[in-house]
Amino acid sequence: MGERLRKLGIRLAEARSTALFQLATELPAAVLARTLGIDITVAVKWQRAAAGDWAAYAADVSNRTRKAPVL
Repeated sequence: MGERLRKLGIRLAEARSTALFQLATELPAAVLARTLGIDITVAVKWQRAAAGDWAAYAADVSNRTRKAPVL
């Protein structure tokens, strides 16, 4: 699979790093670590490198749990 992707010009290491970087900007380190199965210290480093501010994520989760069901 990796060879086929390389032939198409897709670089796996770069794609992985880009995906991790994006996730680190959107999720708290604890969620990132648990979801990806990585150590929390690694998740914290990714988040710091990405300068992730997950306050928006926490606010969104808070709003989802507070909304009353529509009848």
